[in-house]
Amino acid sequence: MSLRYDILHTTVYRYSVPVRFGLHRVMFRPRDSHDLRVLATDLEVSPAAQVRMIQDPHSNSIALVQPLEEAAELRIVCAFTIEYVPTPLDELELEPAAEFLPFAYSVQERLDLEHYLRPHHDDPDGTLIRWAHQFLAHDRPNSTREVLTRMNAHIGQSLRYAARDEEGTQTPLETLARGSGSCRDYALLMMEAARRLGVATRFVSGYIYDDALDSTAPDGGGAVTGAGTTHAWLQAYLPGAGWVAFDPTNNLMGGGQLIRVGVARDPAQAAPISGSWFGKREAYLGLEATVRVTRRRD
Repeated sequence: MSLRYDILHTTVYRYSVPVRFGLHRVMFRPRDSHDLRVLATDLEVSPAAQVRMIQDPHSNSIALVQPLEEAAELRIVCAFTIEYVPTPLDELELEPAAEFLPFAYSVQERLDLEHYLRPHHDDPDGTLIRWAHQFLAHDRPNSTREVLTRMNAHIGQSLRYAARDEEGTQTPLETLARGSGSCRDYALLMMEAARRLGVATRFVSGYIYDDALDSTAPDGGGAVTGAGTTHAWLQAYLPGAGWVAFDPTNNLMGGGQLIRVGVARDPAQAAPISGSWFGKREAYLGLEATVRVTRRRD
């Protein structure tokens, strides 16, 4: 069964006086694939701006936005209508050779997955690898899917969620030491841990549907963490199933709630918006960003 969603993403930067803007890189457009189709798009920028659409090295859709005038407010409003056909997890069969850890990717897969297999963050004392090994059984074969499922559930249950507006992502060791993190911190922790178990992973930035925030949804929906703004999770490449989504923030695996926008080998490559402005530092008043995902029920 296909699901249709309307997405409205609004970002507003405010300043006490008019400032001059540099180029802004906007990654808001959902990522087309066999299970997700973008049916309609709209991008509005105030003040007037020159907009160019490109694809980055990961084939993410990027809008390069260059405001043409000085202003005390930069407003970027993106609207999308998408159709999503989720694939049930029980239909994603793994190749027999990948059903248990450790497994080996084919030579061709390793060539393509090299940057997704290699850890990107140091673990000098082995703290992260010891943390990852707690999900391995010592008295029976380790099902690849079960190990990742346990890790996905444990992160949200054992750590405290803490939303952050500032840019950047905590290292996995920082997240473990603090016992808390945002959705992107949780995703990076699981990515790096899974890589140390020999599983290729990549970071995903996007949106999450929450019927509790949908005015068209029936009453009684339960709120999910990360709704109302951009969200982050990860995908693991499992031979036979392909890229499988894991959201440790909400203990989700695949499903129709996660809407992909961009993928990358590291969170720094998938910032929803980045750019520059020129003026006095004290002119900056703040950022307001909201996302509304509404399911069509016609």
